[in-house]
Amino acid sequence: MSLIIAEIGTSHEGSIEKALEMCKKAKESGADAIKFQWVYADEILHPDTGYVKLPTGNIRLYDRFKQLECSKDFYKKCLDYVHSLGCKFCCSPFGIRSLHELLELNPDIVKIASPEVNHYPLLKELAAYRRRQSEKGEKPVSVIISSGVSKLSDIEKALEILGHENVSLLHCITSYPAPESEYNLNVIKNLSGIFGIECGVSDHSLSPVLVPVLNTILGGKIIEKHFTLSKETSGLDDPVALEPEEFALMVHCIHQSEASLRHYGESLAFERAIEQLSEQFGKDKVMQVLGSGVKKLAASEQANYGRTNRSLHYMKSFKKGHVIKEEDIAVLRTEKELSPGLSPAFLEEVTGAVLQKDVSNGQGLSLSDFIEK
Repeated sequence: MSLIIAEIGTSHEGSIEKALEMCKKAKESGADAIKFQWVYADEILHPDTGYVKLPTGNIRLYDRFKQLECSKDFYKKCLDYVHSLGCKFCCSPFGIRSLHELLELNPDIVKIASPEVNHYPLLKELAAYRRRQSEKGEKPVSVIISSGVSKLSDIEKALEILGHENVSLLHCITSYPAPESEYNLNVIKNLSGIFGIECGVSDHSLSPVLVPVLNTILGGKIIEKHFTLSKETSGLDDPVALEPEEFALMVHCIHQSEASLRHYGESLAFERAIEQLSEQFGKDKVMQVLGSGVKKLAASEQANYGRTNRSLHYMKSFKKGHVIKEEDIAVLRTEKELSPGLSPAFLEEVTGAVLQKDVSNGQGLSLSDFIEK
């Protein structure tokens, strides 16, 4: 059976009443797990990263994330309510602080979002927690990694840190909405074979049927889809989310596909699914969604590689000769306007290094900043 995750994310917009109502509707729509995002703006973005366009006008993206910050008690109430519904509680942390606070609540699943696949300090902290659990004879907390805007080597590095026990991987395209034709769902079996773990898909496309059904027929064990009460509300992901009726349709189609696999077997169930989907969406489009099976960046996310995922940024302006301290830099998403920096893999190397030039607040670190001319 597939694990079907309703991604509420931050669509509750800080309202506990709305969050609980969304949980209730997600359960009624067939979700097995309900997912949140534990947001602290300064764990994600530099204040000068740029602006986001909203119906109310342009607002600094950093300020928008500040508006979405909630207390630990907020998430505890959500976790307790999710459990009362018989669902699993899943949540994405975006830095060390949110990870620690999340783990104190004993979540069912820790989700590593696509931009954090190369947040190595975060991954190492989670790996250390899982090791301590194992040493005490406990099963390590479940981890699901999304792999949007990531290359095969990025996934490999993340799994080297986290290990494979009780870890699953979601194929993903980090684009909103993501074009179905770029999904390359044949990669799911290949990723599962390469890494020896369960795989599925985090689906940012608009259809409640096409990608979820193909994921199931191709052996994907997890499907994650954004969930909203209405696409017309102002949550950041609401325009690409499914409303309750659409989510329920998706769940129905997934369960039908699972029944087909049990009844007909993989080969015949696949043929029947392709035939039925081709009648609805066209054979050419279905073939495009299946793709080559080779893991590579989708066309719609190539320009964001290095910007949406993490790199090192200065948190102040510094003069030549300054010795970099840990608090002087941060592992952030570059996003809108700033220049991407060095990979977080260089964090320890640049801490204690001496600047050979002046640098600006928010600027991405470069090796040339430390090379004397």
